[in-house]
Order: sequence, then C-alpha cells, then structure tokens
Amino acid sequence: MKGAAFRLLWTGQTVSTVGSAVASASVPLVALLVLHASTFEVASLTAAAWIPWLAVGLPAGAWVDRWPKRRVMLVCDAIQMAAFLVVPISWAAGFLSVGLLLVAALVGGFAKVFFSLAYRAFLPSVVDDADLLGANVRLQGAESAAQVGGPGLAGLLASAFGPVSGVLVDALSFGFSALCLGFLRADEPPPGPRTRLGVEIAEGLRIVTRDSYLRVLVLSGGVANLALNGFYAVAVVFLVDVLGQGPGAVGFVLALGEVGGVLGATLVSRVARRTGTAWGFLWCEALVVPAMLLGPLARPGWGLTLFVLAGAGIAAGVVGSNVLGATFRQRYCPRHLYGRISASSSMVNYGTIPLGALLGGALGQTAGVRVAMFAMVGVQLASLVVLLLGPLRRARDFPQVALAVDNPAEVGGVVGGGG
Repeated sequence: MKGAAFRLLWTGQTVSTVGSAVASASVPLVALLVLHASTFEVASLTAAAWIPWLAVGLPAGAWVDRWPKRRVMLVCDAIQMAAFLVVPISWAAGFLSVGLLLVAALVGGFAKVFFSLAYRAFLPSVVDDADLLGANVRLQGAESAAQVGGPGLAGLLASAFGPVSGVLVDALSFGFSALCLGFLRADEPPPGPRTRLGVEIAEGLRIVTRDSYLRVLVLSGGVANLALNGFYAVAVVFLVDVLGQGPGAVGFVLALGEVGGVLGATLVSRVARRTGTAWGFLWCEALVVPAMLLGPLARPGWGLTLFVLAGAGIAAGVVGSNVLGATFRQRYCPRHLYGRISASSSMVNYGTIPLGALLGGALGQTAGVRVAMFAMVGVQLASLVVLLLGPLRRARDFPQVALAVDNPAEVGGVVGGGG
C-alpha cells in the first residue's frame, strides 16, 4: 500500500464520514424539532440529497474520467462545506426553513455525485491492486465506526447545543477532508482518448448492461437502495413520534445499530476466504432481510432492542457486501473507463434512493410509519431474488481477471460464461 497517500485519504474520509453521520441524524432532528416538519418533508430531505444522481449521474462519470480526480474531490469538498455552513448561519440569523434545508441537501448532493465517482476511481492510484480488499476493509471499517459514533454524537450535540450544531460539524468535516487531500500526492493515470460526451456515456452504459455480473449488481442494488432508504427515511420519525424517544435516545439507538457495520467490515475478509467472494456477497445481502423485519416490531422500553438488532444486522450485511462489491469493481473495471462505468451503475443504485425516501415518506404519512417499514422489507426481499437469478449463485468467487473491452459488443458473452 502506498502508505502516506492512503493514510491521508483514509484520515480525511473518516473525519468527513463522521461529519456526514452526525448530519444524517441531525438534519431530520432539525426538521422535526426546530422546524416542525411533516413526515413527508423529513423524507424529502433524504430524497433531495440523492436526486442529483438522476440528474447528472451519467455525464458526471464521463467528465470525471477526463479530469484529475484529486482536484475534483477538493472542489467538491469545498462546495459541500459551503452548502452546509449555510444552515447554522441561517438559523442564527433567524431565517432557517425546510426549503433552505432542501436546497443545502440538493447542492451538497450534486457535489457528492462528482466526489463519489472521483473517489472510487482515485483509490487504485494510492493502493496497489493486491491491497485493494484490505484498503476497502479499512475504509469501510472506518466508515462503520463513524456511523456508530455519528448518531450518538448528533444526539449529544442536539441535547447540549441544539440539533443545528450537528450540521455545523458536518460542514467543518468537509474542510478537514479538503485539507488532507491538499497534502496528498499520487500518480494518476492519464485519461483515455476523449470522444464526444454522448459516445463516452453510451460506452459505460453498454458495458454495464451487457456484462452479466455488473448488470445483476446494478439491478439488485437499485431495488435494495429503494428498500433501505424507504425504511430509514421514516426511522427517525418512528423513533420520535411512535416510540416517544428524545434526540439523545434517537442518536444512541441509531449508534448502537451501526456497531454491526464495524462487525461486518471486520469479518468480511474471513467470510470471503471461507465461502468465496461471490457467495460471501450473497450471504451478506441475505442477512439484511430478516434484520429489517425486526425494526418495525420495536416497542418503547426494552422493545427498542429489536430496533438496535435490526440496525446491527442491516449494517453488517450492507457493509460486508459493499466491501466485496467495491473490491470486485475496482479490480474488474478498466481504470480509464471506471468513472463512466461507475456512473452508469450509480445512476440506478443511487437514483432509487430519493424514490425510496419519497415512497417511505408517502406510505408513512398515509398508512403509518410502521406499515411503511414492513413494506420496505418486502422490497428488500425482491432485491435478493434478483441477485439469485444472476450468475452469483453459480460462481463461488467473482471473476479474478479484468474486464476486456477491446470489443464492447462482445462484453457479457465471455464474462457471463464464467458464471
């Protein structure tokens, strides 16, 4: 591993993830407790952060393939810091509103699209190919640890200084990430030959749709994100309005659930060695369904334990599958095409997040949040069925060789046969 560069990347992203984890609990609390927003308005905040994937996801991938990745990440960190600084400033000035929160989430979401695509394409520049699994384990482990501490810190900040303080912490964390990137040095490969933007977008789409492994991961991921974000879009409302919990308790419960993510990151390498990378991915995804089922069964008092167990199981399964899926893509996809391939996948995977959030919010408002959460369990089960219909159930491991794209028309025929 290219030590110094990776440590800077890892440190900056860990701090930024802590900030984002704090904000993920703080923003709904601001909407609920400061602005007295409705269930649908709270869910709309989640949707606003992810709608940009539908708007610019495809061209963003082609643009990122053309640009220096580290520079893209620096600019995006600066934009996200500015977007979220507006929230505490406007609150102090007395004109904070749900609409302004939506704008901040939307602007930050657009920057996040470009940052995410550049970040995934940049990682192989600071990590040797043989170390990618270990690097992803460390990154996901740190992210999971941040998710554990973030909601709890959000609850403490909300109790001590008000919910808006958590959004300020998020803004400052983007500044720290930018500082780390400013000191980081890495040799990025030159971009591939440039053609028309439409041609580059079409190339990424063609590869994803014709490769049997990439295709099934995209379809299943899209359905899973629909379910998970419909579930979590109403989770804070469920804890506050249905179970009667205060901000400190909400942060504590969410933090305890995220401990499962740390466990998933810790054990995923061992699982992959025993079962194979493809089957390990399937087992991680399968864990999420029964875990989600526990969430809406929670009750006040000791019944909250069910919600904690639900969060732990979901986090363990999602983090484990994320590690294995990300490592597979980084080894499998050609470096000069990674941005547009990733964008084609992410437009579906992340594009369903706002749809899930709005669906969860609409169901929660009309039928009740408990009913909405049960409905999302059924959607998550459908994502597992999609995976089982693909090549993963026949392949113990993901393909070990890089995807050949000399003749994109043949992509999928050769690879699919390997399944």
